[in-house]
Amino acid sequence: MPEITRFYGIIIKMFFKPKEHEPSHIHALYGEYIGEFNILTCEMIQGDLPPKAQELVTEWLHTYQDELQKMWETQLIHKLPPLK
Repeated sequence: MPEITRFYGIIIKMFFKPKEHEPSHIHALYGEYIGEFNILTCEMIQGDLPPKAQELVTEWLHTYQDELQKMWETQLIHKLPPLK
């Protein structure tokens, strides 16, 4: 699973589309916690990520939502800047 970015101990990754399922989503890893976030709604759809980490991922996701959706559709994954 390619890494897109990391910030505040959170790692953001995305599977390539042929190996994944809809809806378009990213995976956020934070220590032993993981969350799956819908790119279009920016909501956590699965996982046990702590609330503060969820807020940080959601904030970052809102910033790069369009680019992430394009990555999902084209399967061209690249690095994005971290949350500042």
